[in-house]
Order: sequence, then C-alpha cells, then structure tokens
Amino acid sequence: MDIFARMLAGGTIRMDDPEIPAMWAVVSRALRLSPALNAATDTSQVRALLSELTGRPIDASTRVFAPFHTNFGRHIVIGKNVFINHACTMLDLGGITIEDDVQIGPKVNLITENHPTDPAQRKTLLLGGVHLKRNAWIGAAATILPGVTVGENAVVAAGAVVHKDVAANTIVGGIPARIIKTIEAA
Repeated sequence: MDIFARMLAGGTIRMDDPEIPAMWAVVSRALRLSPALNAATDTSQVRALLSELTGRPIDASTRVFAPFHTNFGRHIVIGKNVFINHACTMLDLGGITIEDDVQIGPKVNLITENHPTDPAQRKTLLLGGVHLKRNAWIGAAATILPGVTVGENAVVAAGAVVHKDVAANTIVGGIPARIIKTIEAA
C-alpha cells in the first residue's frame, strides 16, 4: 500500500516514512491552489477550483462559500446538493466524505489528524477519517474530530466538539458532544 492508501486506511504515519515527501508535495499543491480558490467571486468559480484541488468534479448542485481551508484536498469527497458556508477548515489527510444533502455551517472544522501525547512521538500523525452521512447538518463553529461518523439526518449543534460517532436521527451538542434528543420523522 502506498502512503496515500495508508493515510485513508487510518492509523499511524511517521515523519520518517520513506514516502512522506509524496504527502508534502500534495500539501504544497494545496497551498498553491488555495489563494485562487479563496479569491473566487462566485460559486461556480469556487466549484471549479475546488474540483481541481480535490481531483474530483464538484456537482453543480453543491455550493461552497469562500474562504475554504484545507491542508491536502485530495482526500475530500463531496456529494450532491451540499452546502458549505464561509471559513470552513477541512484537514483531510485521513479522508473526509461528505454525502449528498449535507449542510455545513460557517467556521466548521473537520479534522482527520491528531498526534500522540508522548513528546518523543509528537510529530507522528494519527489519522482517522470523517464521514458525514446523507442530510446531516453541522452547526456553526462545530468541530468533528478524527474517526467520527455523523449519521444520516443527524444534527451537530453550533460550537459542539464531536469525538465519537453520532447516531442517525439524533441531535448532539456540547463539549464533548452528547445526545440532546432524537429527531422524530415527520
């Protein structure tokens, strides 16, 4: 498995990994593409530049408002009819999947990367993907941490910090996030 497949599989990537220069090359590419993305003046420009950054077409039904921040880009998958508000950050080394009909509020953080607490190992990457299932809604300034799946139709309240999976059809909030209530289907 190459470094990119290992990153998406989750787990540990050490900074002395012989393939780490390939990762840094993609990071450098994201840094080069980001200023144009964040200077875009309409959503079609943002979609085109985000498609280039991720290496996948962003559907015309999806709207992303700049600024948009990522450190990698290639491990982001965005579905149809998605809305991503201003100033979101997606650290996607471990992979981020956003299914159809997801809404993401302003200043949301989707984080797939962590580091060991042992100071001698601190520069090692601990990766875990983030998965937002169909019709999830992530409130303003919420943070979703590595390895978390937010279930279908779930709501993450503004400002929440989510460190474990969110069941479908539930609302979570707080730090750390906990279940507030179950959503009853209409």
